Order: sequence, then structure tokens, then C-alpha cells
Amino acid sequence: MKPHPLTTLTFTLAIALAARAQEKPADTSPERARANFARAIVLASDDVRAFPEAPAGFKAVRAGVPAGKLELFEYDSGVTGTRRKANVYLPPGYSPEKKYPVLYLLHGIGGDITEWLKAGSPNVVLDNLIADGKAVPMIIVLPNGRALPDDRPGPNVFAPEQQAGFARFERDLLDFLIPAVQAKYSTFTDREHRALAGLSMGGGQTLNFGLAHLDTFAWLGAFSSAPNTKPPAELVPDPVAARAQLKLLYLSCGNKDGLINFSQGVHRYLKEHDVPHLWNVDEHGHDGATWGSNLYIFSRRIFR
Repeated sequence: MKPHPLTTLTFTLAIALAARAQEKPADTSPERARANFARAIVLASDDVRAFPEAPAGFKAVRAGVPAGKLELFEYDSGVTGTRRKANVYLPPGYSPEKKYPVLYLLHGIGGDITEWLKAGSPNVVLDNLIADGKAVPMIIVLPNGRALPDDRPGPNVFAPEQQAGFARFERDLLDFLIPAVQAKYSTFTDREHRALAGLSMGGGQTLNFGLAHLDTFAWLGAFSSAPNTKPPAELVPDPVAARAQLKLLYLSCGNKDGLINFSQGVHRYLKEHDVPHLWNVDEHGHDGATWGSNLYIFSRRIFR
């Protein structure tokens, strides 16, 4: 049987995961990426499911369920010196007369503003959850996490400038994207109504940026975090402050994913330092199945 094209795509993207923050750019190569991905998987007794798999049909369009709106959003970035694009989901019945919380949802190393739409269908997931009364109506922003003048993946995602673009997105997100979203849409502007989540490289960005800016984000979700994730002690230098500020820190990974050790390291550090978090290990690899299911689980728990 032929592999599903999405499975093939996500496996290819997984192999491309090279950007370990603590490694030198010169050490980054396809060979190093494959070595990271092929690491032996060693599971501890608590590396288990915390939640059931998302139910069948969770990201399928359902008859009679009101659909939100997907639209292209543009903003000026002082980081790239260009006008950048993002996809924005507005929940069914969006009205400028109401205020909405916002989830910023980040893609992987080989992706762009369309990757989540292909891998996880967040617009349909939220349409269904909102219709069932299982999620708070929210705006979702799907940006390009590669903050470069030319933000396409390009032929060599291992190039140092490509890796630097993902790190530079921190300032693009905080200083330009969030203010632009708040200027155009009817959003709450406090930290308790702002979430950050991502898959793979975007999961690493979520931990790197979100934990460094708990004055901006109260809800964090990192799915299959990539090797760009900073060391746990650097991510959470002050466990007491993290305990006080986090509303939810959700970590997930598949038990067939060779990159699970990065998420395991964060989980174990948080556990050792009594920082509340959720740790969900499912039976998937580094693929769209785990990302969609964990988005479903995460989305039900934020902004409550």
C-alpha cells in the first residue's frame, strides 16, 4: 500500500529537523538531523498517555456545524523589513462587538502558514469543538515562523540563515505580529487570553519564546518539540515564577518519535522542580496524526 502523501511529507519534514539551539550552525547538516531523529527511544514509567486519542471525525467537516472564517492577514515587520502574511481563523459568529482570546499556532521547519491547515485542520477542529460546547470561541493566528525577508523554506532548510530566521521570529511575534492582530481584530490583550502552541520546530519555539515571556503568554502547548528547544534549565530558570504564572503548559510527543528525548528532558525537569504541566505520550511518530490529536486536546483546555 502506498503511504499517504501527508505521512510522506511529515516524515520528510521530520528528517529535516536539524536546528539544535545549542549546536553550532556548522554542525547542522542532513546527516546530523538523521542522527537526531534516529536516536534510541527509551521510555520511562510516566511516558504514557494522559488523554485518549481525539475521537474519530474530530477534524472532519460536519453537516449543520457553523463554519468559522479563514482569511489572509498581512502586517509590516520591522524584523524582516517586509510585509508578512499569516492565516487567521475567526470563530463562527465572530463579531467586533465581542472580545476573543487568541491562539498563535506555529509550524515546523519545512512548513509555512499553510502547514497546520494540511496537518491538523485547526479551523475544522475548532468549528466542531465550539459547536459541541467543548472549546471557547477563539481566534487562531497561523504565522510564518521563519522571520526572513524571503520566508519560504528554500532548497536548504539547514542553511544558517534559515535557522536564524526561526530564532528571529521571537521579536517579530512580540513586537509586530501581536500588536497588528490586536489592531485589526477584537481581541483581549492580556496574557490570560493569549496562548502559544506549535508542532516540531514550532514546538521548540513555543517553549523558547513562551517560557521566556510569561508576561505575554499564559497557555503553552508544545507538540513533538524539535532539537531547537533550549535546555530545560535555560527554559525555566525560575521554577517559582513559572508555577505562579502558567495557566497551562502542555507537552506531547509520540512514543515512536526519535526526537522524544527533547520533550522528555523538559518534562523531567519540570517534574523535578514541581512546575505543573501535562505530559501526553501517544503511540504516533513525528506526524500529523499526533499533532492534530494533541491540538484537539489542548484546544479544549485553554482560556477556561
